[in-house]
Amino acid sequence: MRHMPTLLALLLASPALAAEAIPLVEPPAVTVVAAAKRDFVDRLFVSGTLVAREEALVSAQIDGLTITQLLAEDGDRVAAGQTLARLDRTQLDALIAQNDAATARADAAIAQAKSAIVQAEAQTGFAANDYERAQKLGGGVMSTSAIEQRETAAKTSRAQLESAHNALAVAQADRLSRVAERRELQVRIERTEVKAPVSGVVSRRSAKVGASAAIAGEPLFRIVADGAIDLQAEVAEQSLPRLAVGMPAAIRLPGLAGDIEGTVRQIDQEVDKASRTGKVHIALSDVSRAHIGAFASGEVDVTRREGVGAPASALRIDGASAKLMVVRDDKVEERAVKRGIVEGDMVEIRDGLTAGDVVVARAAAFLRPGDRVRPMLVKAGGG
Repeated sequence: MRHMPTLLALLLASPALAAEAIPLVEPPAVTVVAAAKRDFVDRLFVSGTLVAREEALVSAQIDGLTITQLLAEDGDRVAAGQTLARLDRTQLDALIAQNDAATARADAAIAQAKSAIVQAEAQTGFAANDYERAQKLGGGVMSTSAIEQRETAAKTSRAQLESAHNALAVAQADRLSRVAERRELQVRIERTEVKAPVSGVVSRRSAKVGASAAIAGEPLFRIVADGAIDLQAEVAEQSLPRLAVGMPAAIRLPGLAGDIEGTVRQIDQEVDKASRTGKVHIALSDVSRAHIGAFASGEVDVTRREGVGAPASALRIDGASAKLMVVRDDKVEERAVKRGIVEGDMVEIRDGLTAGDVVVARAAAFLRPGDRVRPMLVKAGGG
């Protein structure tokens, strides 16, 4: 112990000897990454059910006829006006035949009435002339009774002519009635062919051969208009203001690898009072493998922008504030930063960091501002 002052005096007197006697301690090595600009995308997860954008319900337009033929099945793409099913028209064809016979009778009645008119007109002319001559001759030549007979004959012929005209009018009215009846029968016959009102894809066929068609009740066919299918997603009310029509989305269908592109088409204005959610309709760009009623999920690109990124592991979070360690000239600096979009293991730093700054990759409690370190640079996102 009594030699210690002597050793200390020697070390103080010779710095070279002191450096050789006390080895230097290296600063601790820390993993760092260089902050760099990159694209950040703020995505909102959504899920819901696949629904037809517009669905046409095809029912029979005539009651009580039997379905005799089906010409469309589930999944078939059909055009507007295409025949989907046929109904039994036997009874209507019989009524058409009856109408043809009644029309022929009306035509015959018209011809007969026109012939009667010609005869009545001739008789009327003859009787009128005869009566006129009798009046001119007067009582000196013809008796009063003879003149009265000619007057009666003239009046009778005029009445017959009027009756013939009335008969023609009745026959013509009957024919018009038969024409209207036939037009109605033709409409009913046309309705025995059940046709697609719009172009699209048949999503359900409930029609069956042998069943009786009815205007009311279950539609015979359901058609997805133009084949357009939407994802109808339920979104929490606090997230609805973040969405806008036209935003791109990536949709995932069950059992399929990869995403399907989509676009926000409609945002309902009403929020459900019980669930506090609103409906968002996302149009699918490819519906070839989509099925109505199936579950689907996806992500909507709410915001896309360029920003400076740092690993999420580098942040030290304390409530609403965030800090990270920056290494400059091998010394640690602590900076308060403002966070932005979180994407995977990277965080957008809106304020407090610039591209090129060297950041400690993992926040460590043993580091303090001013500490000297040996930075070990790795690629952003590495360990």
